[in-house]
Amino acid sequence: MKRSTVSYLYYLVCLLMVTSCAPGTITPAASPTSSNDASQILFDDFSYSTQAEMTANGWIIRSGPGWPGVPGATFRPENVSFVDYPDQADNRLLRMTSSTDGTSENTYQTQVCHQRKYLEGTYAARVRFSDEPVSGVDGDEVVQTFYTITPYVQPLDRDYSEMDYEYLPNGGWGGADLTFYVTTWETVQIEPWNADNTSNSIQGSLAGWHTLVTQVSGGTVRYFIDGTLIAQHGGNYYPDAFMSINFNLWFIDGGLTQADGVREYQEDIDWVFHQANALLMPNEVDAKVNELRKDSVTFQDAVESGIQESPCDL
Repeated sequence: MKRSTVSYLYYLVCLLMVTSCAPGTITPAASPTSSNDASQILFDDFSYSTQAEMTANGWIIRSGPGWPGVPGATFRPENVSFVDYPDQADNRLLRMTSSTDGTSENTYQTQVCHQRKYLEGTYAARVRFSDEPVSGVDGDEVVQTFYTITPYVQPLDRDYSEMDYEYLPNGGWGGADLTFYVTTWETVQIEPWNADNTSNSIQGSLAGWHTLVTQVSGGTVRYFIDGTLIAQHGGNYYPDAFMSINFNLWFIDGGLTQADGVREYQEDIDWVFHQANALLMPNEVDAKVNELRKDSVTFQDAVESGIQESPCDL
């Protein structure tokens, strides 16, 4: 049985009561000034029927081997599908399904990436995490994400930037089951591993739907889940290079169980939103998304082009 939500609730109460809480230190900032410049908005409701419709709107569906994940595993486009939201026939979801039988050659991971042109502003997504596979025996160290990243050009590149939400229902990286990380990166070297980042984590089940909001403004990155501030990072970790918007579902190297049979894990995305050069609070993001949906907007991209090369390989 996985850990209950008690530790997660305690953490949120601690965050509201004092200036710092284990396992990380958070010093809540004063309420930032909101900007409402609507000139550069990306919104995707993922109301697609085919992958061709999605890629026509600037998305890449990753294929082939590569980092991160189990060496020898394959990122497979067939893992991306579009399904109806339960009890909402007019609302579709992007679904990622990753699977493994415990061997690298039969491990299939999933990733989608939008263009590399995002930096300061507000990012948000409505995501469904899960604690267990939809089929097969539980226990693989799987990572469910929403993040932004630059390409990995060279080790310890100072132009590298990355901001992550990562849910690990079965633990990993030496942590416990049901751990949720938010991490901001200065740089990284993959081989041998050498990471310069700052991270906070909370524990407890996050199975179900959650709205994730990131504010990137004034030298500070703020991470919210369901309207609650859970971390803020700055200094050298503040992003300084254009990033792509990504979702992926992958398995940690060394974290596969040796149980027999195939296991399938899923992550669903209802929508993604970005407003460049604008700082929005979570309730303002919800209002923007509701307005777009009310106007029957299923896709909009008015964000100015940055660096178009987006290899979708990290």
